[in-house]
Amino acid sequence: MLPGMRTELSDRLGIEHAIFGFTPFPAVAAAVTRAGGLGVLGAVRYSHADELARELDWMDAQVGGLPYGVDVVMPTGTVQGVGVAEVEAMIPEGHRAFVRETLARYGVPELPGDQAGGWRITGWMAEVARSHADVALEHPIRLLASALGPPPADIVDRAHAAGVLVAALAGSARHARHHAEAGLDVVVAQGYEAGGHTGEIGTMVLVPEIVAAVAPLPVLAAGGIGTGAQAAAGIALGAQGVWLGSIWLTVAESELASPVLRAKLLAAGSGDTVRSRALTGKPARQLRTRWTDAWEQPGSPGPLPMPLQGLLVADAVSRIQAYEALELIGTPVGQIVGQMNQERPVAAVMDELTRGFERAVARLDRISVKNSRCQEDR
Repeated sequence: MLPGMRTELSDRLGIEHAIFGFTPFPAVAAAVTRAGGLGVLGAVRYSHADELARELDWMDAQVGGLPYGVDVVMPTGTVQGVGVAEVEAMIPEGHRAFVRETLARYGVPELPGDQAGGWRITGWMAEVARSHADVALEHPIRLLASALGPPPADIVDRAHAAGVLVAALAGSARHARHHAEAGLDVVVAQGYEAGGHTGEIGTMVLVPEIVAAVAPLPVLAAGGIGTGAQAAAGIALGAQGVWLGSIWLTVAESELASPVLRAKLLAAGSGDTVRSRALTGKPARQLRTRWTDAWEQPGSPGPLPMPLQGLLVADAVSRIQAYEALELIGTPVGQIVGQMNQERPVAAVMDELTRGFERAVARLDRISVKNSRCQEDR
């Protein structure tokens, strides 16, 4: 790969390219790191800390001492100090009935007893998220990121004591300033175009706002970035790197199990996503499906707040995925899905990103030189 995608932050972390690859799949995170970026493993899907520990042990063996990170979800304002069973007891029966009726309408069978409840994201529960942070800090990570606000102060202090940088995603300058006041080291400016939990401000507007709001803290640009030219635009806006998530869903190393879902992603256009609370209770950009549509129709009880919605739909999502229900199956993904139209290995994506970045920078250099000559001729 060509050199050149280097910033002060990438040098600080010891990575060749200022590309931060967020993914729920360890094989993808490891491949991003080996290709010169910083792979960031999302921890939210691990219900038990020992599962995450095994995956991080595996990553340690795969990356050979190269840097990587872990992303946890530690949202404020969620139910604290209670277990999953107690939280599930808060779910109204009317919402459970709506889920049953929607699945029946599309003919999605029940799962066998030994498979029921296989998709249970509990990583945004306070007790589980804290265990994720504990495990992550027992490994040689270089970055601890939080997807929904800054981690608690004691986690930030522990990370800093271990020489680990702490980052958090922000969808507004106000959120970014809050992150800076909490002592974080990096802010990820995640625009409206991004997949998963995201705010309402587009990346082109958001990045420079956050750069100005938290200077001199480094900022990463996120949302709608999947090419080298788009990465160069993020750097031009003042970011010190780019945070990419959706682009990795269709790479060869992706552990996306469903051929139906992979085909839907490869065929989707940039207009085929929607911000919906149907999956987690917070607005999250995802493929638009009959499932997301159902929650917006008259007669819907409306999504519950996090973490109730995620627990409510856990069994439903398991069934939709297991039986590959074409009209209902989806996943969090950003508007960049319109450019995710072929399956390639991570190394090829990284190579294309860095070469595209070089081409974009060279193009701007040529324009700059031409403009300088025009000024001299006047």
